[in-house]
Amino acid sequence: MSNLLADTAIATPTRSDIYRQRTETVAITAQRPLSLFERLYNQSLVRKALLIVILALLWQSYAAYMDNELLLPTFSASMASFIRNIADGTLESHIWVSIHVLLLGYGLGIVLAAVLTSLAIATRIGTDLLEVMTAMFNPLPAIALLPLAMIWFGLGETALVFVIVQSVIWAVALNTYTGFRSVSATLRMIGRNYGLGHFAYISKILIPAAFPSILAGMKISWAFAWRTLIASELVFGVSSGSGGLGWFIYEAKNSLNIPAVFAGLLTIVIIGLAVDNLVFQTIENRTVRRWGVQS
Repeated sequence: MSNLLADTAIATPTRSDIYRQRTETVAITAQRPLSLFERLYNQSLVRKALLIVILALLWQSYAAYMDNELLLPTFSASMASFIRNIADGTLESHIWVSIHVLLLGYGLGIVLAAVLTSLAIATRIGTDLLEVMTAMFNPLPAIALLPLAMIWFGLGETALVFVIVQSVIWAVALNTYTGFRSVSATLRMIGRNYGLGHFAYISKILIPAAFPSILAGMKISWAFAWRTLIASELVFGVSSGSGGLGWFIYEAKNSLNIPAVFAGLLTIVIIGLAVDNLVFQTIENRTVRRWGVQS
């Protein structure tokens, strides 16, 4: 039996090892090149411009259908008045007056909001002060303080700056404080472990983490400031002939130059679009999007 097993083992051929050489496979994916329409549609600026063109065409069509320039001038008539007032320098002077007052009030409002928010983060009494004052003054329309501002500061630039500050400070302070409170506990502990002082803690930890909320507050307050300024200038136009965009619109209305009224409104819209897309969008791209805080 043992001899049989030995003969079988000798007769069984041994299988040699087989080595296969790995070949690198390159995945070939065929991608269809984007068409011109698709490349243009992927651009946000092009899509927004297309929407504006559609709205302008709807305006032109409806105004032509109404055929009453005193109620609604056509888009072409409004643009002609806009170009004419730009060419003779009328709109530029009114724009500069409004922008000058707006920047003063907007900048002062942001500074005061930063001070209030810093106090709220540092102390409990500061938190209580911010919450109480925000609850009191945030629902109050800034234009409602205009009569008091006219009594306190007279019919001048200071009164306008006062009501603009009222429209800016609470939106910025509330959004900033909310953003600070939403910062994660991990980031807060990192700042404390590094032994950062109060202002370094705010500037290096809280502000970068809460900047989306801060930027949102700045956008909202900018819109509030614009509306408050134009409404205030309409009143000041009656009182003292202030030379801002509101006064330009008021004068055009009194002379029944309705295309010029719409030209003034178009100016406000154009400035708003420019600030939102050139200023705030640039800040957002260079901060929160680059930091990865917002997609």
